[in-house]
Amino acid sequence: MEVKLAKKALATVLTLFFAIITPSQGFGAGTEFFLSSKADNDLYRVFRLNDIECSRYDTPSQAIEKAPDGAPVLILADTYPSTATRIDESLLAKARGKNLRLYIEYPASLPRLRGGRPESTVWERAVITSERFGKSLERMRIVAIQDCHYVPFEVDDPWIVMAKVAGFDRAVYGVPMSASPILFEHHSRLLVATTKLSQFVTGRYAPLDAWPTIWRTILEWLSDEEAVPDFKFEPSVQASYGKNQQMPSDHERQAVIRGVDWYRKARLLIHDTWKHEWAEAADWEDRVAPAPRRNWPVGDGSNGMLEGLSSRILYDGSQSVRWYLRADCNSESAMAFALRSLVDSDAHSRDTASNLLDFVYFDSDLQQGPRADPESPSFGLLGWDTDPNRTEIYYGDDNARAFLGTMAAAAALQGDRWDEALLRGILGNFRTTGQKGFRGDRHREEDLQKSGWQASFTSDRVNYAPHYESWLWATYLWLYHKTEYSPLLDRARTAITQTMDAYPAGWRWANGIQQERARMILPLAWLVRVDDTPRHRNWLRFMAGELLARQDESGAIREEVGAGAGRYGPPKSNEDYGQHEATLLQANGDPVCDLLYTMNFAFLALHEAAAATGDDYYQEAEDRVADFLCRIQARSKARPELDGVWFRAFDYERWDYWASNADMGWGAWAAETGWTQGWIVSVLALRQKQTSLWDLTAASRIARHFESYRKRMLPAEE
Repeated sequence: MEVKLAKKALATVLTLFFAIITPSQGFGAGTEFFLSSKADNDLYRVFRLNDIECSRYDTPSQAIEKAPDGAPVLILADTYPSTATRIDESLLAKARGKNLRLYIEYPASLPRLRGGRPESTVWERAVITSERFGKSLERMRIVAIQDCHYVPFEVDDPWIVMAKVAGFDRAVYGVPMSASPILFEHHSRLLVATTKLSQFVTGRYAPLDAWPTIWRTILEWLSDEEAVPDFKFEPSVQASYGKNQQMPSDHERQAVIRGVDWYRKARLLIHDTWKHEWAEAADWEDRVAPAPRRNWPVGDGSNGMLEGLSSRILYDGSQSVRWYLRADCNSESAMAFALRSLVDSDAHSRDTASNLLDFVYFDSDLQQGPRADPESPSFGLLGWDTDPNRTEIYYGDDNARAFLGTMAAAAALQGDRWDEALLRGILGNFRTTGQKGFRGDRHREEDLQKSGWQASFTSDRVNYAPHYESWLWATYLWLYHKTEYSPLLDRARTAITQTMDAYPAGWRWANGIQQERARMILPLAWLVRVDDTPRHRNWLRFMAGELLARQDESGAIREEVGAGAGRYGPPKSNEDYGQHEATLLQANGDPVCDLLYTMNFAFLALHEAAAATGDDYYQEAEDRVADFLCRIQARSKARPELDGVWFRAFDYERWDYWASNADMGWGAWAAETGWTQGWIVSVLALRQKQTSLWDLTAASRIARHFESYRKRMLPAEE
């Protein structure tokens, strides 16, 4: 079959595209590429979109036979990744006889060069090792060929190699000797890609701005250095709006609706007909398993919601899912559904929110077992998630977010059946918090049963780690406002005071110092609500200023690591890459923001600070964040399960989803249903309703249960 195209425009109108900027105006007269590929090959589609003259054939022999002497021929990997490309020696001899310039992808072997068994990547990324790509893609630049399958060869002077390297967008520690070639010249008229580079659109190769340059260089080599014209393509997944693009007047409302619709499109709500898949996912490492299929029915929340997307992008552009049922993610997502129902009166979202809360507190084991026993020291606590190995682990920050999500969802639903469970949860955490207001990163069931809750309650522990501690303080301040039980205020205020005094040298940051600053702002804002003093307002303004000093004009808040006691900093070597949790940057100044640990929580914090103080300083910063988040919400026709999601990382200079992907579980393309999606959607919805989380929950009647539980759970003097 032959398909010829010469300057024929497509009918498809693309509103967003990437373009290479070169001084050329096009190929010379008569330049034509000859392709062996399927009709749906990405490169062939790009040729058609850009009116690049070409002929496509179904087989390599047809392409080589039809190509005139000296013509450029591309043999693309139609059977990638299952089968490497096999080409007869006689066919290559014919190409040499016609003096063709060949580009071959994913070859099983080559003349005088035998390939090994195909291998695939886990943490490896591609690195530019040639000067051929020019200043826009210099040596040591890192690019991502997602889930790359490649045939190993041993060659000298490759253009691109595959290796495990640390760095944001440059291999800062160099390229290890174990690197494998990805693109190389086999001889003067044969260019070889050991993988399928022509999968760059479907496979979501990154960053987007690198791939036009790579292909321009390949095509110029094939055309004997004839300049290649500008070309464009529509990414399969991209930001909803450009940096300066005009957005519709209701863009925030649309973002709320699309953000909640994403949960359903991704089929993260477990349905009765496939809930057995959750147990089977335990066979996969860290429960990272294939995503629910597109034809599976969507649940209604009664079976819970999966944690979110793994960061690893597969060769076809899909992503695996983290098959955990976490208390925090389910509660935060319930909040998003409930608040969405206030925006557009969607009854389905309202019902889903209610079912998710029932799942967390009543129908799963998250607050059952010893956590439902009034005599147990873990009474009231929420397990990390429903996996038996993790149910009896109690992170304070996860519990806090679950409680905040529950407060908001219950208020939006105007329901009070979760009040007692919420109260037990807050008091269960409070009584495992020490005299100075610090609880520590986490508790375990086994330890609590041995020591009892009293040992924690009377301890003098300090833990200057806002990521783990500070949002529990916010829940204590909230409950104090409802009950006027002074120890809640006293311990929270003491901890806040000591933490502010310890800043910055005494702080123990997790993935970066910016997330700690962001997490500190919410309790400071709510401290102003219950104890409004000049000192407390100054603390709030100071900490917001520390965070916002790194806010870009786009609204993005640049990530930053601190000095001293950091827990999950950037990799210290190539070998260290992918070995533990990690920040998204390699060095301060990398233009990346974090929507899993920083911007999502900063968005709520700034919203609550503006509401608590009436100060335009916070409101203007919040507005910039809202604008930015609406712009970078993912949009995709090719991948509907990704349409409406927010990924963890965004490079606000490239305007692309890009970062160091070193985090072992939640890297650049991870998407968390609760931490990220839940809070961004919810704050946008609060803005639509012109209210705050504090004001939305002001009418809570939780206090009517307080005295009964205080007597059961706390010592008399408290």
